[in-house]
Amino acid sequence: MESCNELSIRRQCELVGISRSGFYYEPVVATPENLALMRRLDELHLEHPVYGSRRLTAMLLREGQVVNRKRVVRLLQLMGVEAVYPRRSLSQPGEGHRIYPYLLAGLEISGPDQVWCVDITYVPMANGFMYLVAIMDWWSRYVVGWELSNSLDSEFCIRAWTGALAAGRQPLINNSDQGCQFTSEAWLEAVESVGVDVSMDGRGRWIDNRFIERLWRSVKQEDIYPQDYADGLTAQRGLARWFADYNTVRPHQALGYATPAEWYHSPESYGAKPAAWRWK
Repeated sequence: MESCNELSIRRQCELVGISRSGFYYEPVVATPENLALMRRLDELHLEHPVYGSRRLTAMLLREGQVVNRKRVVRLLQLMGVEAVYPRRSLSQPGEGHRIYPYLLAGLEISGPDQVWCVDITYVPMANGFMYLVAIMDWWSRYVVGWELSNSLDSEFCIRAWTGALAAGRQPLINNSDQGCQFTSEAWLEAVESVGVDVSMDGRGRWIDNRFIERLWRSVKQEDIYPQDYADGLTAQRGLARWFADYNTVRPHQALGYATPAEWYHSPESYGAKPAAWRWK
């Protein structure tokens, strides 16, 4: 991040959703041992998403890893990975950030561009790691936008949102968790400035992001793990191919073996109803 003389450092950090200490922070390269451990934690989390730090530590010890729970907790926080089960809070908003109500309860989603959802996942690579954000149409499972980043800030989420809107379509509601990236003023302004209502998963509502969690399982098992990308450039190119294939070629069982693109671009062929409702 580069400073701007026209705005104070405090205001710049507020706009991009990071702390002032984060502005000055010089990242420390993870050791090969920690990278390998994080890769294994990501695999275990994908297989057992309800396992917390205690069980993950126990599983690593059974595999012969020399690790304690404190180290596992620290690495999980660095990865942005949390167990998915009902508890007091899933994702922590930034201090002072606004929290929005959950708008999808009892709502019938019957066509494209009624609801989009967004989430972030950890991406292990051969020589490091990155983060992946994806924006998905809830009804068709079509991925309308995605971005890679080497940091967990709101900037790359906004790039994905802007890219999704560039196609000329937008949802009525956008749903996310309460993570600090999605409660930042910069993200909220990007969403609300185009007339889209903001919805956030309630505390303990781990099942609300089930569709995009299935996307993470697919992209990791089918592309990220087998390819073992060496750097961000090759990951960007490889994921671009995978997402294009996912949207337009890969049959989706939940869609009657049609593709997400077929449902998204030809909704009348699959029983979609006009989006006549609007949340007030």
